[in-house]
Amino acid sequence: MDNKELQGLVEKISMEYFHKPFRHAASFNPRLRTTGGRYLLKSHNIEINKKYLEELGEKELIGIIKHELCHYHLHLEGKGYRHRDADFKQLLKETDALRYCTVLPSKAASRPSHRPSPRYEYVCRECGILYRRQRKVNTNRYVCGRCGGKLVLHKMYAEPGRK
Repeated sequence: MDNKELQGLVEKISMEYFHKPFRHAASFNPRLRTTGGRYLLKSHNIEINKKYLEELGEKELIGIIKHELCHYHLHLEGKGYRHRDADFKQLLKETDALRYCTVLPSKAASRPSHRPSPRYEYVCRECGILYRRQRKVNTNRYVCGRCGGKLVLHKMYAEPGRK
Protein backbone atom coordinates (compact mmCIF):
# COMPACT_ATOMS: atom_id res chain seq x y z
CA MET A 1 0.00 0.00 0.00
CA ASP A 2 1.32 3.44 -0.89
CA ASN A 3 0.27 6.95 0.20
CA LYS A 4 -2.32 7.25 -2.57
CA GLU A 5 -4.04 4.02 -1.54
CA LEU A 6 -3.87 5.09 2.12
CA GLN A 7 -5.52 8.41 1.23
CA GLY A 8 -8.35 6.55 -0.50
CA LEU A 9 -8.78 4.18 2.45
CA VAL A 10 -8.93 7.07 4.95
CA GLU A 11 -11.52 8.89 2.83
CA LYS A 12 -13.60 5.70 2.54
CA ILE A 13 -13.47 4.99 6.30
CA SER A 14 -14.36 8.60 7.07
CA MET A 15 -17.51 8.45 4.94
CA GLU A 16 -18.46 4.93 6.08
CA TYR A 17 -18.06 5.37 9.85
CA PHE A 18 -18.27 9.14 10.42
CA HIS A 19 -20.54 10.12 7.48
CA LYS A 20 -18.27 13.11 6.87
CA PRO A 21 -15.57 13.70 4.24
CA PHE A 22 -11.86 13.71 5.00
CA ARG A 23 -10.52 16.75 3.15
CA HIS A 24 -6.87 16.71 4.14
CA ALA A 25 -3.82 14.51 3.49
CA ALA A 26 -3.12 11.07 4.91
CA SER A 27 0.34 9.57 4.51
CA PHE A 28 2.75 7.04 5.90
CA ASN A 29 5.49 8.51 8.08
CA PRO A 30 8.54 6.22 8.41
CA ARG A 31 9.87 8.28 11.34
CA LEU A 32 7.02 7.24 13.67
CA ARG A 33 8.44 4.76 16.20
CA THR A 34 6.28 4.64 19.31
CA THR A 35 2.79 5.23 17.93
CA GLY A 36 0.48 3.84 15.28
CA GLY A 37 -0.45 7.23 13.93
CA ARG A 38 -0.94 10.89 14.68
CA TYR A 39 -3.28 13.72 13.84
CA LEU A 40 -1.57 17.05 13.21
CA LEU A 41 -3.57 19.91 14.74
CA LYS A 42 -2.18 22.72 12.55
CA SER A 43 -2.36 21.08 9.12
CA HIS A 44 -5.22 18.62 9.94
CA ASN A 45 -3.24 15.87 8.20
CA ILE A 46 -2.96 12.32 9.46
CA GLU A 47 0.27 10.33 9.56
CA ILE A 48 0.34 6.54 9.92
CA ASN A 49 3.12 4.16 10.97
CA LYS A 50 3.45 1.68 8.08
CA LYS A 51 4.97 -0.98 10.34
CA TYR A 52 1.52 -1.63 11.82
CA LEU A 53 0.21 -2.58 8.38
CA GLU A 54 3.25 -4.75 7.64
CA GLU A 55 3.35 -6.57 10.99
CA LEU A 56 -0.28 -6.65 12.17
CA GLY A 57 -2.31 -6.32 8.98
CA GLU A 58 -5.11 -4.20 7.60
CA LYS A 59 -7.53 -4.73 10.52
CA GLU A 60 -5.12 -3.01 12.93
CA LEU A 61 -4.46 -0.28 10.36
CA ILE A 62 -8.19 0.44 10.05
CA GLY A 63 -8.48 0.69 13.85
CA ILE A 64 -5.63 3.23 13.91
CA ILE A 65 -7.18 5.24 11.08
CA LYS A 66 -10.54 5.35 12.92
CA HIS A 67 -8.74 6.56 16.06
CA GLU A 68 -7.01 9.38 14.17
CA LEU A 69 -10.25 10.29 12.38
CA CYS A 70 -11.91 10.66 15.80
CA HIS A 71 -9.29 13.31 16.64
CA TYR A 72 -9.74 14.91 13.20
CA HIS A 73 -13.53 15.24 13.14
CA LEU A 74 -13.88 16.30 16.79
CA HIS A 75 -11.15 18.93 16.42
CA LEU A 76 -12.77 20.41 13.32
CA GLU A 77 -16.15 20.51 15.09
CA GLY A 78 -14.65 22.27 18.12
CA LYS A 79 -15.42 19.39 20.48
CA GLY A 80 -13.15 17.53 22.91
CA TYR A 81 -10.60 15.77 20.69
CA ARG A 82 -8.05 14.80 23.36
CA HIS A 83 -7.71 11.28 24.77
CA ARG A 84 -9.12 12.34 28.13
CA ASP A 85 -12.24 14.07 26.72
CA ALA A 86 -15.66 12.44 27.01
CA ASP A 87 -16.52 13.38 23.39
CA PHE A 88 -13.46 11.51 22.18
CA LYS A 89 -14.14 8.41 24.27
CA GLN A 90 -17.77 8.36 23.12
CA LEU A 91 -16.85 8.63 19.42
CA LEU A 92 -14.28 5.83 19.83
CA LYS A 93 -17.07 3.56 21.11
CA GLU A 94 -19.52 4.59 18.38
CA THR A 95 -17.05 3.89 15.58
CA ASP A 96 -15.43 0.83 17.21
CA ALA A 97 -12.02 2.51 16.97
CA LEU A 98 -8.92 1.41 18.88
CA ARG A 99 -8.17 3.22 22.13
CA TYR A 100 -4.57 1.96 22.19
CA CYS A 101 -2.33 0.39 19.56
CA THR A 102 -1.20 -3.19 19.91
CA VAL A 103 2.52 -3.46 20.65
CA LEU A 104 4.38 -4.37 17.48
CA PRO A 105 5.77 -7.92 17.57
CA SER A 106 9.19 -6.59 16.51
CA LYS A 107 9.18 -4.15 19.46
CA ALA A 108 7.78 -6.62 22.01
CA ALA A 109 10.67 -9.04 21.45
CA SER A 110 13.32 -6.39 22.06
CA ARG A 111 11.46 -4.67 24.89
CA PRO A 112 12.65 -5.40 28.44
CA SER A 113 10.12 -6.36 31.10
CA HIS A 114 7.94 -3.47 32.16
CA ARG A 115 9.03 -3.28 35.79
CA PRO A 116 12.56 -3.57 37.04
CA SER A 117 13.08 -6.30 39.61
CA PRO A 118 13.33 -5.10 43.21
CA ARG A 119 16.75 -4.88 44.80
CA TYR A 120 15.68 -4.27 48.39
CA GLU A 121 13.08 -5.85 50.66
CA TYR A 122 11.95 -4.16 53.84
CA VAL A 123 9.71 -5.65 56.50
CA CYS A 124 7.66 -3.85 59.15
CA ARG A 125 8.52 -4.89 62.72
CA GLU A 126 4.94 -4.35 63.88
CA CYS A 127 2.63 -5.89 61.25
CA GLY A 128 5.12 -7.86 59.15
CA ILE A 129 4.13 -6.38 55.77
CA LEU A 130 6.80 -6.75 53.11
CA TYR A 131 7.89 -3.81 50.93
CA ARG A 132 9.90 -4.46 47.77
CA ARG A 133 11.77 -1.46 46.43
CA GLN A 134 14.13 -0.69 43.56
CA ARG A 135 15.84 2.08 45.54
CA LYS A 136 17.20 2.08 49.05
CA VAL A 137 14.85 3.55 51.69
CA ASN A 138 15.98 5.70 54.62
CA THR A 139 14.53 3.63 57.48
CA ASN A 140 15.09 6.48 59.95
CA ARG A 141 12.77 8.71 57.97
CA TYR A 142 10.13 6.36 56.50
CA VAL A 143 7.75 4.08 58.39
CA CYS A 144 5.17 1.43 57.50
CA GLY A 145 2.24 2.85 55.55
CA ARG A 146 -0.22 0.47 57.20
CA CYS A 147 0.57 0.72 60.91
CA GLY A 148 3.38 3.29 61.28
CA GLY A 149 5.84 0.67 62.53
CA LYS A 150 9.61 0.69 61.99
CA LEU A 151 10.97 -0.70 58.71
CA VAL A 152 13.96 -3.03 58.72
CA LEU A 153 16.02 -4.15 55.73
CA HIS A 154 15.04 -7.78 55.23
CA LYS A 155 16.87 -8.78 52.06
CA MET A 156 19.19 -7.17 49.54
CA TYR A 157 19.44 -8.59 46.01
CA ALA A 158 22.56 -8.29 43.89
CA GLU A 159 22.21 -6.07 40.83
CA PRO A 160 22.23 -7.97 37.55
CA GLY A 161 25.60 -7.61 35.86
CA ARG A 162 27.40 -6.56 39.07
CA LYS A 163 29.43 -8.66 41.47
